[in-house]
Amino acid sequence: MEMKRHEFFIGGAWVDASGRETLDVINPATELPMGSIALGTQEDLDQAVEAAAAAFESYAQSSRGERIALFERIIDEYKARMDEMGRVISLEMGAPIDFAIAAQATRGLIHFTTALEVLKEFQFEETMGHSLVVLEPIGVCGCITPWNWPANQIGCKVAPAMAAGCTVVLKPSEIAPFNAMLLADVLQAAGVPAGVFNLINGTGPDLGAAIASHPGIDMVSFTGSTRAGIDVARRAAPTVKRVAQELGGKSANIILDDCEFEQAVARDMRLLCMNSGQSCNAPSRMLVPEDRLDDAARIAARVASEIHVGDPSSSSTNMGPVASEAQFHKVQGLIRKGIEEGAELECGGPGRPEGLDTGFYVKPTVFSKLSNDMTIAREEIFGPVLALIGYKDDDDAVRIANDSSYGLSAYISSGNPERARSVARRLRTGNVHMNGAPVDNAAPFGGFKRSGNGRERGRYGFEEFLEVKAIVG
Repeated sequence: MEMKRHEFFIGGAWVDASGRETLDVINPATELPMGSIALGTQEDLDQAVEAAAAAFESYAQSSRGERIALFERIIDEYKARMDEMGRVISLEMGAPIDFAIAAQATRGLIHFTTALEVLKEFQFEETMGHSLVVLEPIGVCGCITPWNWPANQIGCKVAPAMAAGCTVVLKPSEIAPFNAMLLADVLQAAGVPAGVFNLINGTGPDLGAAIASHPGIDMVSFTGSTRAGIDVARRAAPTVKRVAQELGGKSANIILDDCEFEQAVARDMRLLCMNSGQSCNAPSRMLVPEDRLDDAARIAARVASEIHVGDPSSSSTNMGPVASEAQFHKVQGLIRKGIEEGAELECGGPGRPEGLDTGFYVKPTVFSKLSNDMTIAREEIFGPVLALIGYKDDDDAVRIANDSSYGLSAYISSGNPERARSVARRLRTGNVHMNGAPVDNAAPFGGFKRSGNGRERGRYGFEEFLEVKAIVG
């Protein structure tokens, strides 16, 4: 499959890009182009913002019932193209095909169904004192999304924004853009009014920066690195637009001494390697009692050796490549840094797995006997690399977990739920998963500290796209 899509979706139709610059999209399993896209210009962005602003006037006044009916059509259209969505994601960012369909593509759908359920029950008005408080859509929303969970990150922005009555200008990652263009086809087929959803492709430093600073955009919702998030916030500041950010993470995973130890370590090593370690909330720092470090290293290394790394198109593959050459070199550099700084390499290490000479494949890697000040314990690696750190007691585990500039997620395993909750309350993170609990789509997702601000998913994610008006008297 080779895709060449040099148009943008603006004002309800596919239109030619104003410029001639294009970019190859690389299949990370083959290192060869699987298609190409056009790169947007300021002219394209202005056109998209103008279309979104014109559509906002009427769409913001649409009734709850009208938006519910629209979302029901979107969901039906998305379901019909779920397998196609998964195949596209697998090709452009390397997720194993079964995982790409069952998890990656499905996550996008889940956000539309969740936004629909919130919309059905949401209270847009309430009386406070002698005033009527009204929640209204904020306006034109610029959404800038990453490549690691592309349909998921697009869905958790676009779906609540549209459900709340906003209009959207989306810039998906140029590394994985075709799933977003397929979503535009879905929305067009579902009858989304012209201008409510607009899509333009481009790079972050160019088009992403222009979205952040554009005076016609009322809000920017960004997911990506903390470095890029800081730049988005700086560029947004002169226009005093709202900025919501879901940024990096270095999640601590506290294995307490009263849990099913082998089960917890094995489960969470597999979780780390899911999506080739390319999840902002991956449990990449595993904290275990000091006297169990060797046991944890043995279990994690065994699990790593059982993971089948290879061709994403094969149903036997557990882990595909990382998504790009730049990401491959970043992960390799941090693995070498861990060795240089004296962490004990238990398995994996630099280079591609045996027998894989082409493709951006990384060995599942386990380091143990780290101190929390080492680079691989502090920087987000975004690859299948585990850092095992010993702790003395619960207080020490909490101290190590909180000793991070990030605060997106954390994990706790314990045979005592009350003990686990007590530790969870002390962690400076936006999410805490207890005993392997999966993501809750109704619960808010977002971070403390340099992991961002604002929340996504459920009611809290819906409220991000609303302004508050008090009608007094």
